[in-house]
Amino acid sequence: MQPAEIPVLPRGVRLHHDRVRDTWVLLAPERAITLDMVGHAVLAEVDGIRSFGEITASLAARYDAPASQIAEDSAGFLNALRARRFLEIAP
Repeated sequence: MQPAEIPVLPRGVRLHHDRVRDTWVLLAPERAITLDMVGHAVLAEVDGIRSFGEITASLAARYDAPASQIAEDSAGFLNALRARRFLEIAP
């Protein structure tokens, strides 16, 4: 994922807090992915407006972590979601 690309959740995909299991999930029609704390932190930043570079800079500042490491880890996670059609890149 490139720093200028803008990740967006496609229509029908949303973050949801499962109160029964007390965990965050990414819901799509007839599919769901249980998220860990890191996955939720990354996806909570995806708003369809900010670029990947802006999102990783925000996460790096929030968690006082190296931006390059956050970008590498987040890119792998978001690219995997993109391959499974849980995420798109805004035109």
